[in-house]
Amino acid sequence: MHSTDPAPRTDPGAQDPASRPAGAVAPAGRLRAGRPRTGGRPAGRPDAGRRPSAALVAPAAVAAAFALLPLGYLAVRSLERGPGFAWDVIADERAVRLLGSTLALTAVVVTACLLLGITLAWLTVRTALPGARAWSVLVTLPLAVPSYVAAFAWLSAFPGLAGFTGSALALTLVSFPYVYLPVTAALRGADPAQEEVSRSLGHGPLRTFLRVTLPQLRPAAAGGAVLVALYVFSDFGAVSLMRYDTFTRGIYTSYRASFDRTPAAALSVVLVAMTIALVAAEARTRGRAGHARTGSGTARPVFPAPLGRWRVPALAWCAAVTAVAVVIPLATLAYWIAVGNSATWDPAGLLDTAGTTLGVASAGAALTTLLALPVGVIAARHRGRSARLLEQCAYAGHALPGITVALSLVFFSVRYAEPLYQELPLLVCAYAVLFLPVSVAATRAAVLQSPPVLEDVARSLGRTPLRVLREVTVPLAAPGVAAGAALTFVVCMKELPATLLLHPAGMDTLATRLWTETGTGSFAAAAPYAAALIALAAVPSYLLGRHRT
Repeated sequence: MHSTDPAPRTDPGAQDPASRPAGAVAPAGRLRAGRPRTGGRPAGRPDAGRRPSAALVAPAAVAAAFALLPLGYLAVRSLERGPGFAWDVIADERAVRLLGSTLALTAVVVTACLLLGITLAWLTVRTALPGARAWSVLVTLPLAVPSYVAAFAWLSAFPGLAGFTGSALALTLVSFPYVYLPVTAALRGADPAQEEVSRSLGHGPLRTFLRVTLPQLRPAAAGGAVLVALYVFSDFGAVSLMRYDTFTRGIYTSYRASFDRTPAAALSVVLVAMTIALVAAEARTRGRAGHARTGSGTARPVFPAPLGRWRVPALAWCAAVTAVAVVIPLATLAYWIAVGNSATWDPAGLLDTAGTTLGVASAGAALTTLLALPVGVIAARHRGRSARLLEQCAYAGHALPGITVALSLVFFSVRYAEPLYQELPLLVCAYAVLFLPVSVAATRAAVLQSPPVLEDVARSLGRTPLRVLREVTVPLAAPGVAAGAALTFVVCMKELPATLLLHPAGMDTLATRLWTETGTGSFAAAAPYAAALIALAAVPSYLLGRHRT
């Protein structure tokens, strides 16, 4: 017989946690101070139930608009004289020739980088190569060398390399680590059991590598190849010094040769379209293929494959790559510094230029980090269409070569902000647009590693969203944000095309001074600036390496 007493009324905010669906959030008004929600989402996972506060959305929207401004204005500027004129520029014989030369250089560099990166990664991770750890460090050193420094070193030692050959050589030697690093990580995370099974079935090392190992490396190698291709698309320094015409050099020449900037803008739009098409094609070919095991499995040690009679050729291969990528450029710089005299050396000018470089790069890193902070926090802590849109807008600069960003800011400043034209703030803004993705990625990763439950505690104690950000989120993520700022500082210091177009009159950085001296054939005068640039970039790079280890 059923009871006639009315059922007790239950408070929906005080229901038994065990009866609540996993991840469900009690009504906001029922949360009691001092009793934070400790269940729910795991640490670091975005919260789909709470919208980002206006204190984050407003500055993040400013950062997104800031990143999109050059791209939008460039499109408008290229169509200023009508679509017909823009099409005539794009379909011109010179533009077609620039397209062919750019694609040819990209194909050669990407192919060479895949060969170098995959073979070196396999030798240092999967084989019993003597001194594998030392070789793995040496082959990543070219990342600290700007492409135009490598081009200067080879051109000054071998002037006959000018043109396609020298451009391909310089770009390959500074960019193959973009393939080596992800392939190395993939090899270390891959299951060696599949290779052991292949060898147990009688397949030799080469066939095992081609049939078993290489397919597992495809996603990592493809990602690295896209980075290399984007690097070649956007490079200006190496091809300019080597006097090889690509889109970036053609855009710069068109900008300097005429008062009519529309042709340069139209060519810039083509270059942006090429980068977007490349990224889209890579994502499409990647598809939904799976390359991971089901379950974590049992950790297995990797037994290095013996090299046998291939030991000496393997060592010779690693030594040859290190020699041409690191030893020869550094030796060339040392030679030109040694032969310099009082007529070529200018210590006071070098110190002044180094100080200017540090100041400009510091300002660029500071602005970029400030703009990236709200975007990175929203991307790490919130889901939803608006959060994804803000993050994607911030990454727009990743598809913009430096020369196109600089050109669009020149157009914008001349038309709407003339007092900023060729002034330091405009150059700093260009750095922020170009390298905002670097800082956003670092900030997002740092925030994801900090437990969100501490932010929930602060909110339950009555802290406003701005105070939570200032007192909890930023202090927890500070080491990762600082690492991103250091990386941004390095890339700002090495940026050449944007600095060339936007630097104030009478101001030089190490990059622009090196480019100027090399352009006149003054190799002895250029060498100190190249050496100083590498030395200054090595310090934060070393600190970044220590932070990651």
